[in-house]
Amino acid sequence: MEAAGEVPAGTLPGEEETPEMDLSHRFSKQELALLYEEVLYTIRHRLGKPEPHHVADAQELYAYVQKAFGMDAEEHRVSMQRVKELESPIFCLKATVKEAKGILGKDVSGFSDPYCLLGIEAKSQEPAHPDSKKRLKAVVKDLIPEDQIHRTQVISQTLSPVWDETFILEFEDTETASFHLDMWDSDVVESVRHKLGELTDLHGLKRIFKDARKDKGQDDFLGNVVLRLKDLHCWDDQWYQLEPRTETYPNRGQCHLQFLLTHKRRATTSSRTQPSYTVHRHLLQQLVSYEILQHQAGSIAWDGELSRHASTVLYLHATQKDLSDFHQVMAQWLAYSKLYQSLEFNSNCLLHQITSIEYQWVQERLRPEQKAELAESFQSLLTYGVSLIRRYRIIFPLSVMRSTERLQSLLRVLVQMCKMKAFRELCTLSPDLPKMVSEALKSGTTEWFHMKKQHLKPMVKSMEENGKALAKLLLEVIGDLQQCQKTWNKFFISTLKLNLFSIAYVELESLVAEHVQEQLRKVDSSMSKPTAESLFQLYLNLQELYRMKDFLPKRDGPLALSDFHQWFKEAVPQWLQKAYTIALERAQRAVQMDQLVPFGEHNKHSTSTVDLSTCYAQIVKTWQQLNWPDPEEAFMIMVKLVEDMCKIALMYCRLIKARAEALSLSEQNEGEAANRLCIVVNNIKQLRLLILKLPSQLDWAQLERRTGAVIDPQQIQHTLHHQLDSTVSCLDHEVQDVVQALATKLEAGIARHIQELSASNDTREPEDSIIPLMKFLESELQYLNEHLVQENFKSLLALLWHHTLAVLTAAAGPQTSSTQRYKKLHCALKSLELCFHAEGCGLPLETLHSAAFLTLESHLALCSSTSRKLIQKYFSNRIQEQLDASSEKYGAVTIKALYRPSEQKLRVEVLNAVNLIPLDSNGSSDPFVQLTLEPRHEFPEVVARTTQCKRNELHPLFDEAFDFLIPPEKCRQEGACLLLTVFDYDTLGANDLEGEAFFSLRHVPGLDADEDQADMGWVPQTRLSLTHPKPSGDEILRLLESRKGDKEAQAFVKLRKQRAKQSKETA
Repeated sequence: MEAAGEVPAGTLPGEEETPEMDLSHRFSKQELALLYEEVLYTIRHRLGKPEPHHVADAQELYAYVQKAFGMDAEEHRVSMQRVKELESPIFCLKATVKEAKGILGKDVSGFSDPYCLLGIEAKSQEPAHPDSKKRLKAVVKDLIPEDQIHRTQVISQTLSPVWDETFILEFEDTETASFHLDMWDSDVVESVRHKLGELTDLHGLKRIFKDARKDKGQDDFLGNVVLRLKDLHCWDDQWYQLEPRTETYPNRGQCHLQFLLTHKRRATTSSRTQPSYTVHRHLLQQLVSYEILQHQAGSIAWDGELSRHASTVLYLHATQKDLSDFHQVMAQWLAYSKLYQSLEFNSNCLLHQITSIEYQWVQERLRPEQKAELAESFQSLLTYGVSLIRRYRIIFPLSVMRSTERLQSLLRVLVQMCKMKAFRELCTLSPDLPKMVSEALKSGTTEWFHMKKQHLKPMVKSMEENGKALAKLLLEVIGDLQQCQKTWNKFFISTLKLNLFSIAYVELESLVAEHVQEQLRKVDSSMSKPTAESLFQLYLNLQELYRMKDFLPKRDGPLALSDFHQWFKEAVPQWLQKAYTIALERAQRAVQMDQLVPFGEHNKHSTSTVDLSTCYAQIVKTWQQLNWPDPEEAFMIMVKLVEDMCKIALMYCRLIKARAEALSLSEQNEGEAANRLCIVVNNIKQLRLLILKLPSQLDWAQLERRTGAVIDPQQIQHTLHHQLDSTVSCLDHEVQDVVQALATKLEAGIARHIQELSASNDTREPEDSIIPLMKFLESELQYLNEHLVQENFKSLLALLWHHTLAVLTAAAGPQTSSTQRYKKLHCALKSLELCFHAEGCGLPLETLHSAAFLTLESHLALCSSTSRKLIQKYFSNRIQEQLDASSEKYGAVTIKALYRPSEQKLRVEVLNAVNLIPLDSNGSSDPFVQLTLEPRHEFPEVVARTTQCKRNELHPLFDEAFDFLIPPEKCRQEGACLLLTVFDYDTLGANDLEGEAFFSLRHVPGLDADEDQADMGWVPQTRLSLTHPKPSGDEILRLLESRKGDKEAQAFVKLRKQRAKQSKETA
């Protein structure tokens, strides 16, 4: 069996076809002529009615065998004439009387003692009319000569006799002859007494009377079977109805008969000189080979199914020669097993013969020469099958359809054959099939490797070509092992319990290791770049081959490839240098080609970063491909790769900045220059992200685990992480430089617009004055936001915000009486805050609200306020200070206050003062309290009120009430308060200040009530600490003082200065 185009038909593996070779499925011309004579004779003297599935027409069969034997018309005519001249054979009917059932009981006991008489009547008794149902009453002994009558044994006392006796009945013409069988009940003379002893019923008594009337010893007729031979098939086996001679008992039971129409004394040379089964085998061999070749001509593999013509001829021959089923199966096995070794067909065809021989095996049924022939067929097929398995890669290539099925079928045939009783009994040295196949697979694998090695040997014997050839050889080996593991292995395991992959891997791994080492010894340390490249591919292929060891079920000892990486140590520096050089050159080309425009609709960096990412990915891939087993050497390789990638990153920064500058110089367009700077920033930022991904891409964590036993983790941290951090820091610095350059371009514009805003006409509204500044920023920032990645844009915003605050602070520095100017600056500050925050898309509020911002905002808010607003702010501050005061350094005053909305009246009760400081020479004071409503511009009509003076008291009790008529909205104004000033009365000079307290009117009890409260009883007392103004002054007072033309402001400042002069507080 071979794949089309691999092994010529009839050629054993490893052999060449020669002209002298007698192919097993071919015969000499003389042998073929004799066999042809035999088959023509068989067809000519055909017996029996054709089977439904057989060919009935003799001419069709002649035409078929003429083709099968390759006879031309003349050869056929001559042979046919010779056959006609041969003497006809003796026709025989081999009749087997098997059994009967349901026959009549003729004896007193109700049973019979049946026997049969049978023979052949030369001329049948035909009824007068074909439709006549008149029975043929003649019996065998009356129709057939006595010497041609055959008799079975008598089976005593039964209605279901079993004979199983075979008789050979000769006849001359099937057309006229008929088979006759009579069944009789044998009667022996017995006494009446004995018969009465067997009496069982009334019917038995009747039989006794009947017997008394007939002749002594006369047998009873039980029924007959009459068959025309022309109605029989070559082989028939069925039950026949026993027919009566009269209508008395129409149902007489059935008889089981088996018929075979055979020949005797065939006149052919083959039949006279050779055993029947040998001739049948040769005929089978010839017809099957023809069938197989017919299928091959139609490009269809033969599946073992014979054509109707072949089946008919072989059936006729087997029946005519009276071949047993066992001998037919033997002939089939011998023919098929020989043909399998020379022609292409499915070995499944052999399984049927194996099963049949096993089922019917009885060694004694064979003659010695037949045993020898069968044993030889077993050994021959075993040797041939194992030779096919040895070369399974060539014989069963996966490129050919159904190769896997064919090999699987062959394995099953060999296994089943070796399990046969016939095989074990006839083959004295029963082989160990798994061992034979294992050895064949080993030798076949070695042969295949050397064949591939020879086939891939380079024409030019340079080291570079040798390296390429080795790499190709490794690919072939890997591909073969993958086929073993995925496809073939399961068949060998399921049939022979052999692991093909293990056998092939161990052999190939050892052969590869030996061959590669032999070739690498020829390489010197100063290898060329092409040689190093070819060795890298070889290294990768060896790595893949070595990884396949994981599929081995178990391993004893180390493999030959265990330390294969050591063979390539001298090539590693060149591999790393090549990876670096390729990446560097690609990055340089990418920068040269880069036009510094966004790459794609949704990207803000340019094309060179894509190429750079590919460069890094290739270096990472190199590291992953190397997968260097030695941890210490792997660490050094990693250091080199990281160093190279960092150098490429820094080189890229220099080149991309230079590229932007070169493009800007050639175009002289400031807007485009800014564009390119944005792209440069984004590119460097993208590069930074690539660098930061390296630890995970290169799997530093795994490297650290692998090197834990040989390298201190601190060394890894110091070497790798420090190198990476240093590069990232450099990139950050580069980004900051470019962002600063962008910011510098904008800072001048911002400063110019703020200067123009500050100097603009005070008659314009602040909102109108800041429009140019906001338009400028909106335009520039929108553009930058579109062209910068978010992180870089925010870095730029932070720089611009810091600069803008500095410019605004400088503009707000000189004191001036123009509130309008400060309003413009304050409006600009608030608008810029909104602009830079951009509803959460820009800088966060915590970044915007820096100390400088808060100071500037407070300053501008004050400077842009009116004098009255400043006075209100002043009192708001003093109220807050009052609330925050915890010390009663200058004493305290206690009051009650209640507002009556219906009367618009504020009622204040001054209860007492405590812990006043002594201001008189006698160590005491003469205190009184002055009550005023502040600020004065809110309460111009309300006059100040005073309590009585308490002489020589530091804890005076006043208990006086005062009413103030004021509308509620005045109480709610910012800074609205009740100012309580405690003085020490002096007769001669000015009164001395004991202290002052501020009581806010915005939350006075009753102010927000719907109805007046009943009385003051429910109002809680309020104890207010007395304070002194700070002599260092107040920012609001300084602002008011600077407004020289504002009389109200000057008056307020004068009053507060007088109080400050009386303050006991130190600067």
